[in-house]
Amino acid sequence: MASHDIIARLTAEMAAAAEAQDFERAAALRNEIAVRRQAAGGDAADADFAGLKRQQPGAMGIGSERPKRDAPEGWKPPKKPDPMTTGRSRRR
Repeated sequence: MASHDIIARLTAEMAAAAEAQDFERAAALRNEIAVRRQAAGGDAADADFAGLKRQQPGAMGIGSERPKRDAPEGWKPPKKPDPMTTGRSRRR
């Protein structure tokens, strides 16, 4: 079956799912269509659909994909200064 035939069939299924108000199925079909169109240069039957997933809450935003650094072994954060005495001198 040609790639455009598969995409046409999936588009019809997506429209039917949307008409039946099964929006989750329609969204899944939309994602599959997008991957197949992107893979049109190669073999669309071998396209990997596993990469299409939603971002997890809390993992969104710029730089969130970067790993966090671990503190060196034995390192302790410095003691916080006392806000009542910081910058105050008894001498004036």
